[in-house]
Amino acid sequence: MPVSKKVFAFATLCIGMFIALLDIQIVSASLRDIGGGLSAGDDETVWVQTSYLIAEIIIIPLSGWLASVMSTRWLFAVSACGFTVMSLLCAWAWNIQSMIAFRALQGLAGGSMIPLVFTTAFAFFQGKQRVIAAATVGALASLAPTLGPTVGGWITDNFSWHWLFYINIIPGIYITIAVPLLVRIDSPNPELLRGADYFSIVLLALSLGCLEYTLEEGPRWGWFDDSTITTTGWIALLCGVLFIFRTLNHAKPIMDLRALKDPGFSLGCYFSFMAGVGIFATIYLTPLFLSQVRGFSALEIGLAIFSTGIFQILSIPLYAWLANRVDLRILLAFGLTSFGVSMFFFVPITHDWGAKELLFPQAFRGMAQQFAVAPTVTLTLGSLPPARLKLASGLFNLMRNLGGAIGIALCGTVLNDRTNLHFSRLADHLNSASLSLGDYLQSRTAALMFNGLSLDAAHTAALQSLASLTLREARTQAFSDAFWLIMVGFCIAALLVPLMKKPAA
Repeated sequence: MPVSKKVFAFATLCIGMFIALLDIQIVSASLRDIGGGLSAGDDETVWVQTSYLIAEIIIIPLSGWLASVMSTRWLFAVSACGFTVMSLLCAWAWNIQSMIAFRALQGLAGGSMIPLVFTTAFAFFQGKQRVIAAATVGALASLAPTLGPTVGGWITDNFSWHWLFYINIIPGIYITIAVPLLVRIDSPNPELLRGADYFSIVLLALSLGCLEYTLEEGPRWGWFDDSTITTTGWIALLCGVLFIFRTLNHAKPIMDLRALKDPGFSLGCYFSFMAGVGIFATIYLTPLFLSQVRGFSALEIGLAIFSTGIFQILSIPLYAWLANRVDLRILLAFGLTSFGVSMFFFVPITHDWGAKELLFPQAFRGMAQQFAVAPTVTLTLGSLPPARLKLASGLFNLMRNLGGAIGIALCGTVLNDRTNLHFSRLADHLNSASLSLGDYLQSRTAALMFNGLSLDAAHTAALQSLASLTLREARTQAFSDAFWLIMVGFCIAALLVPLMKKPAA
């Protein structure tokens, strides 16, 4: 194929990956609107996002085997078609149960498109072109989830939540038609269906599905204090161990776990895991802070966090120029360190931070994401032989999503536990010996009595106001602790970069 046709075909595949990744977070800022439209409570509405994540994390590691059976172009086309149909059905959902079912099927259909773009980048391009392709894929992999809340908030505020799904229809139809015509990488091999390890597929689905459920719901239900979380946690562990044992001993494995014997690939998977932690945990923390502490609307949240995506896009040309001139390990170390530094800039966060205060830390994070993700893709997948690339790519992408799930769960637990701790510590200082406390309660009580409340009612309302202020400050300190924890994780990751092999010339 001429280079121009390869670029056009690759761009078409990238559109599919982008909308599949965008839909992970596009509903996050609009869950309240969706719940209101479908007459659902918060406990039910959260499954609009969780069901998609569970389905996607199951299908991603299977995509390499499915591509070998169906071929890359037909699997991608079928995935795009299913994703489009499910998007339409999500927009037409008549209750929360149908929405959750359609979102799960949407994630199941769209998840395959993500790792296939990674393998295509290395099948289509060589040398300097491969570096640029990997930079593009890495940028989209971190940019799409980052832009999700912004795009979703703007669409919901200006149109309705139904358009969160309608926007997928036109690009989905185009991809479904264009990919079979443009992409020629491999041929289908239906013979792989004969003697395939179907039991491992069941074990993998149970393990990852239960793990994702445990990580998503654990912080909300007190982890293993809840019997359901305990059950799903044990199922995830036992099925995962059985899957590993069976896959390593099967003649036709559905995932190339033996690729982890390569130290470079193992480290690359770890860096992919950390990238998932950084990208998804910060996307989780920042909108949650702006919602809980500042009380921002969906659109205000989207506009406040938009700078991350802008500065990542602006960093792409600089990275592409440096990637062909500088050792990729140096760029990776710079990216991981910079991500840690950006988290350090978040640590002094206070209750009055908004878009202005978040601009520099988020801009720095956007640049860091580009330098942390793109070299990881090239260093990890670029050294693998083509025969192993499909199965290994699914594992590589799985690690990013697992990192995101574990990062969000960890941050949720930190926020819950540290908020209680900080509230208790602040409350210890709010006693009768505090002169400032007495002045605050007197002035607040007097102001409420001036508005017509009785002395007792005004005093009670003043105490409630004080409790709200204390909780706000405790939450803010807990967010600072979560950002500090992510910073430490990235500093540790940066120290491991010298263990990566020098990339081939």
